[in-house]
Amino acid sequence: MPMFPNAQGRALAVLNRVAQAHWPDRLKLRKVFEKFLYGGVRAGFMLAARRVRKVPRQSGADELFDLSLSDEQRMLVEMLEAFARQSLCPAAHDADARCAVPAALLNQGHELGLAHYGVGENLGGLAGERTILTNALMAEALAKGDLSLAAALLAPLSAANCIRRWASAEQQAAWLPAFVGEQPAPPMAIAVNEPAVLFDPGKLATRARRKGSSFVLTGEKCLVPGALDASRLIVAAETGSGPALFLVEAGSKGLDLRPEPAMGLKACGTARIRLKGVKVPAANRLAAVDFDYRSFLDLGHLAWCALALGTAQAALDYVIGYCNERTAFGEPISHRQGVAFMVADIAIELDAMRLMVWRACARADRGEAFGREAYLARLLCAEKAMKIGTDTVQLLGGHGFTQEHPAERWYRDLRAVALMSGGLHL
Repeated sequence: MPMFPNAQGRALAVLNRVAQAHWPDRLKLRKVFEKFLYGGVRAGFMLAARRVRKVPRQSGADELFDLSLSDEQRMLVEMLEAFARQSLCPAAHDADARCAVPAALLNQGHELGLAHYGVGENLGGLAGERTILTNALMAEALAKGDLSLAAALLAPLSAANCIRRWASAEQQAAWLPAFVGEQPAPPMAIAVNEPAVLFDPGKLATRARRKGSSFVLTGEKCLVPGALDASRLIVAAETGSGPALFLVEAGSKGLDLRPEPAMGLKACGTARIRLKGVKVPAANRLAAVDFDYRSFLDLGHLAWCALALGTAQAALDYVIGYCNERTAFGEPISHRQGVAFMVADIAIELDAMRLMVWRACARADRGEAFGREAYLARLLCAEKAMKIGTDTVQLLGGHGFTQEHPAERWYRDLRAVALMSGGLHL
């Protein structure tokens, strides 16, 4: 089946091939072609989303989940994988070393229109009723370039998804248009994790107490990606009648943010947040009538699982090439059973992870209960992602321990999957 079924897609494919060629550099035309490429990708995204909504996919009543992607989804994946190869991979090492995302990448992420998938069409976006699997595919594709950079680029989409799902219609109308404007969306971060032993996101220590026309938030959050650069925070807190989400201005009195360097996720940056009697207007409590905190957590966990899929796939692709090229005793080390079996195990575990994540996302898209599937997907991804990171370092031997190869960075980033609650949202 052709990857691009229409003229728009064929044009994007041509632009993709041109962007990967060497001759634009010799003629000093690289920036011109990149401008056309990103513009074409964004146009392709908008066209694809509209076609998805016009042609609903059919599924049987007894179907657990559908493994076949639409032509539009495959187009999105191919475009983002190309962007990950060309832009994220080359920037990943320096971004990790400097603990910062290059501004050019953030601008390119805006040009790709990623946040549009978190905003409903009535407000100028591209989000339809079934966007969860598509968002997971986008996260997986970007993470093939780098997990931490992908998390940073997906932050606006995550915030928009959160507001679209859990805010009232009035709040959506007030907050979401900024995500689809000409200027980049205001940087936002989602804060759920707390510095507690065996932290349970279902039992929050951060409290929100009603006081007149405001809520007063007190507590502490940790490992919040992108919080230092955020102008607003979406904070999860216990109200006494159940958990709730609050939109908090980063400059609020009583709010203290400080860097919290971690083992991984260095490029997107993690922060510690202290809330000491922070007053938040009652109108800033996300007020969807059907707010489901458990689903909010599950969709966040699935987002991290999707990133793990992309990074684990990049690791598998890398070790296959490395083991076929690396020789010992006159032959490639891939001829050794101990090496070949380990590579095969990575492939098996990765496929199992992908099937479980896709299954959970597909059920969520259809409006079916997906809590059990999300829990199992996270359980598997948390364990196997760390194992894949460890095995990748092991397969590269001494090279895996050095920064000459990306294996040590993948090892550090993949361990975050078992720890993170919040930060991202499908």
